[in-house]
Amino acid sequence: MPLINVVLTLVVVGVVLWLINTYIPMQGTIKTILNWVVVICVIIWLLYGFGVINSGGNVHMPMVK
Repeated sequence: MPLINVVLTLVVVGVVLWLINTYIPMQGTIKTILNWVVVICVIIWLLYGFGVINSGGNVHMPMVK
């Protein structure tokens, strides 16, 4: 997985999360849960992408070229 793709993905996810937190009115606890879910998903995606964890079963992560 090229480093530029990782950086661009992290920037896009960060900007989208910032836009949601800034411009969509929601309760503070929901906002906190949303932020944690996004952070956990990004960490899992990075671990799969760099091969730290392998997918079990038929779940495959698409190859980023």
